[in-house]
Amino acid sequence: MTLILASSSVYRRELLQRLRLPFQSRSPDVDERPLPGESPRDLAWRLAREKADRVLADHPGALVIGSDQVAACEGQAIGKPGTHEAARAQLQRFSGREVRFHTAVCVTDGQSHLQDEITTECEFLPLSAAQIEHYLRTEQPYDTAGSAKAEALGIALMARMRSDDPTALIGLPLIAVCRMLRAFGLDPLGSSEPTPSA
Repeated sequence: MTLILASSSVYRRELLQRLRLPFQSRSPDVDERPLPGESPRDLAWRLAREKADRVLADHPGALVIGSDQVAACEGQAIGKPGTHEAARAQLQRFSGREVRFHTAVCVTDGQSHLQDEITTECEFLPLSAAQIEHYLRTEQPYDTAGSAKAEALGIALMARMRSDDPTALIGLPLIAVCRMLRAFGLDPLGSSEPTPSA
């Protein structure tokens, strides 16, 4: 069985490498815009499954991991900023507020889908314009949901964080992934491993 990560994210790839399992990465072509009335949590949940299913369609017989993260401030979905100006606006909005990061993951072999979502609650410090600018110039987190690159200097933006999985905020909740892989007979601690493809 070939293990595939349905993502082009370098952050998710680095996280999955921690499990020391051979895997491939494939970029899913999925429209990430929310549906009318869709909550941030439901959006993350749907996109994780769509990404896994899209890659599995091109690789039948594989075991595919799909994941998505959506930030939410006051119930509104916040995506990747893409630009310096958009990132600045996001962090100005987050200053002194709680932001929830919904990180969903789906693992499927085409016969079964296992899925979970981990919510990370982040309380941002009151941030000055100078602090925001320093952070953005240093990290350039324009490809990160909510501009919060917590695995690096972004941790300094936080007053507190609460989560059941410390890797969820980075983009792939590894505790949930390990549980799901074991359910498919693949234990990262060594009882089995997928066959690497050529």
